Amino acid sequence: MLKKLISLLFVVIFLSACAKNEQKEEIVFSSWGSVTEVQVLNHVIENFEQKNPNIKINFIHIPQNYFQKLHLLFAASTPPDVIFINSLYLPVYSDELMDLSQIIDFSAFYKNSTEALSVEGKNLAVPRDISNFVLYYNKNIISNPKIKDLTELEHVLSQITTQNHWGISFERDIFLAEPYTLTLGFDKGITFYKNMEGKYTPMPSDIGSSTLAQMFLDEKLAFYLSGRWMYPKINESAKFPFGIITFPATVPADSSGWAISKKTKHKDAAILFIKFLSSKESIDYFTKSGLIVPARKDSSELLNNTKERVFIEAISKSQRVERGKDYNKQRDMLNKQYFK
Repeated sequence: MLKKLISLLFVVIFLSACAKNEQKEEIVFSSWGSVTEVQVLNHVIENFEQKNPNIKINFIHIPQNYFQKLHLLFAASTPPDVIFINSLYLPVYSDELMDLSQIIDFSAFYKNSTEALSVEGKNLAVPRDISNFVLYYNKNIISNPKIKDLTELEHVLSQITTQNHWGISFERDIFLAEPYTLTLGFDKGITFYKNMEGKYTPMPSDIGSSTLAQMFLDEKLAFYLSGRWMYPKINESAKFPFGIITFPATVPADSSGWAISKKTKHKDAAILFIKFLSSKESIDYFTKSGLIVPARKDSSELLNNTKERVFIEAISKSQRVERGKDYNKQRDMLNKQYFK
């Protein structure tokens, strides 16, 4: 009888051990993104899970109001383990994120991207991309613009703005004014920017229910200030020859990347995951999708045509902008002050 009990006990222990081994460690990962971006992410996640069968990625896609919902998760002490975040909002959560300085080899990435995702010398996210403003232009309106500075830009705009089309896009947002304020200083820069509205740029009443991107595609704008994220749409939809040049001034260096919550209970698995996300294999795949300018220097070779190389050239013309925890409140306040 005793032998049977001992044998049964061993069976129970063995089965329990097997069941425990079969349980996968689960990481909660949050991100925003378009349908195309989610497809890319799902592919990368699938590759990771195949190579790490003991880890399951619970992907939470938040397409709208991402940071509002992320704020609620932090407030409830239930943040995701791995968080996709950008340099505009990173300072808000800096106290909640793990310092990755001694975990990731940041020398593989453009310095501007790592600095943009740092707070007080701590690398709080490993960068996926680096976002810089460039100028898309309609070659039917201006064939080969050579613009060295903002003075020359204004001169060109004065020549090409007509009743048929505006010179350049304009948004009533202090963030879009940063290429001007970084170059000329805040007071002169904001004055220069505001003085363009209605003179070389459409007014809100001219835009109506359209978008500036659509106005550019409809050939109502000669220049369109935007970034890499618009390239696939413009390249696919433009019915006219277009080109891209770097903005003729300093632009803000912004970046997006992956951070780890200090509250994670799966630190090692989370580190393994972000190392995979930021590997050359994964960043190459993100880059080939056409959605990003890669933050990895060794992935930038994939942007090899004349138009796409401009996005790499723009990196050297960018500058980190110091953004505090209250940046978004300050942005709202300045927008109300200057764009009533």
